[in-house]
Amino acid sequence: MRDPSIRRSVALFRAFMREQTDPEYCYGLLARDAAEQVEKYVPLQGSTVVDVGGGGGHFTEEFRRRGAHSYLFEPDPRELHAGGRTPPGAVLADGYLLPLAEGAADVCFSSNVLEHVSDPRTFLSEMVRVTRPGGLIYVSFTNWYSPWGGHETAPWHYLGAERARARYQRRTGRPAKHTLGENLFAVHIGPTLRHVRSRDDVRIVTARSRYWPFLAGAVTRVPGVREFATWNLLLILRRCPT
Repeated sequence: MRDPSIRRSVALFRAFMREQTDPEYCYGLLARDAAEQVEKYVPLQGSTVVDVGGGGGHFTEEFRRRGAHSYLFEPDPRELHAGGRTPPGAVLADGYLLPLAEGAADVCFSSNVLEHVSDPRTFLSEMVRVTRPGGLIYVSFTNWYSPWGGHETAPWHYLGAERARARYQRRTGRPAKHTLGENLFAVHIGPTLRHVRSRDDVRIVTARSRYWPFLAGAVTRVPGVREFATWNLLLILRRCPT
């Protein structure tokens, strides 16, 4: 699917709506889409790809199908073994302290993880550390003011995180998976972009809405509006030569 395009955005939206009932389809499509985004900047055949926080391994498996040497590092054993489909060689490891030498990866990849860590800057620094000079860093996250910022409680998180959780439990009869301040954090686009631009070890290749069908890059340049309209920020960075 051409990226960006209305057809692609509609297909991804429909897949997300099936996340709970058909996660294989949802994350399989998302993995193929992400791999195609990476291949616009670096060939995956023969590359070493580090997938940080990749859950059950959909992204790692897609990278391997395209010829990459891909390795999954996931801190949550429940996510790592979800569905009994953990790829061989996966490692239970914290994204703050990856068991890798500096510059080990050609591509360091993280999809929708940044909003689940309490210290995004340290997490980003570790991604940069394990990427070789000239290598690619792919990181996307759902920002808090996105219509999906509250994850399963969205869009009621706009009325407050606790109120949204209470509504979710009343409606479904079970507690929400995510709790603000515990395993979900209010990460914003403006501060994230300013932090990345202030670093001297990376340069921004692209900063854009991951799913938006048009003006995907322009929307991230409008303060205020971007916090709502971007939905999900995609950053592709290049590690600077040392």
